[in-house]
Amino acid sequence: MPQPRKHQISLADTPYYHCVSRCVRRAFLCGEDKYSGKSYEHRRQWVEDRLLLLASVFCIDVCAYAVMSNHVHVVLHVNKIQALNLSDYDVIERWQKIHKPTELVQQLFTNQNWHTLPENQQEPVTNAISTYRKRLYDISWFMRELNEPIARQANQEDDCTGHFWEGRFKSQALLDEKALAACLVYVDLNPIRTQIASSPESSMHTSIKKRLNAFQKGYQPPSLMPFKQGPSLKQHNQLPFTLVDYMQLIHFSAQRFRRCAKNKIVPPTIVKTFGKSESAWLELIYNFEDVFGVAAGESESMERFRQNTGRAWLKSTRTIRPLSLVANPV
Repeated sequence: MPQPRKHQISLADTPYYHCVSRCVRRAFLCGEDKYSGKSYEHRRQWVEDRLLLLASVFCIDVCAYAVMSNHVHVVLHVNKIQALNLSDYDVIERWQKIHKPTELVQQLFTNQNWHTLPENQQEPVTNAISTYRKRLYDISWFMRELNEPIARQANQEDDCTGHFWEGRFKSQALLDEKALAACLVYVDLNPIRTQIASSPESSMHTSIKKRLNAFQKGYQPPSLMPFKQGPSLKQHNQLPFTLVDYMQLIHFSAQRFRRCAKNKIVPPTIVKTFGKSESAWLELIYNFEDVFGVAAGESESMERFRQNTGRAWLKSTRTIRPLSLVANPV
């Protein structure tokens, strides 16, 4: 039986979450259907465009994504503090990019004078703004706003009705930097792992291709959560690795996925920092989604998450042990 989201999301433990939505009815989100020969490749752009639009609306940063043939991976960072610090005006301005507010809210938003109204008229507006503010840092609302428009477009194109996505998206809490790094690489290299792309540069509709294109021009894409600028400082609202370190990690991991690669790349420093052997790291990023259930991390952070979410137990397979225990350091 599916667990309620309150047993899967705990912002007290981590703001980072890996979410996966899968299609039903043997439907193809993208790519070519081998049964009918029809191509749905254009739908990849639908998803990518919608995802990056939502990143500009919600107080939820997109860290990584990969649009596959019948499912979508995203790694999200919830910025609750940003949402709570938004002005009422900013909350409505963001929300109306994707939804039309109530007529009263629209009128008062245009005039910006609801605070001068009688108390009994202020209450509906105040309640609406409070609701919109909570939605702006709610992962369930983010995924809903990603999936529902895509489903409507696909159903219209297929001239049918009914579910396009499975009823619930899967979410994994990423409880520490090791789990976060492993999951980012797992998502970015998903097309290579499934052999639909040969390199990060050729992985269409992925965050890594977007980052590599921007990296070649000397900047980080503004639609994605940036990597920190320096190795020593932890900066607010930035991924806790430098972009150079992450690029080295990506290319090292990608080459190992391509077993016919001739030139061997030395394991980057970040793998040693995580205290992992080359084989243990590759096994982890190749099977990340199967290794962990609703949470991924070291044993202490997993136990803390279990207690905070009121769960009886957490999945962590015995074939690949928790991150702190996987093999010996390089």
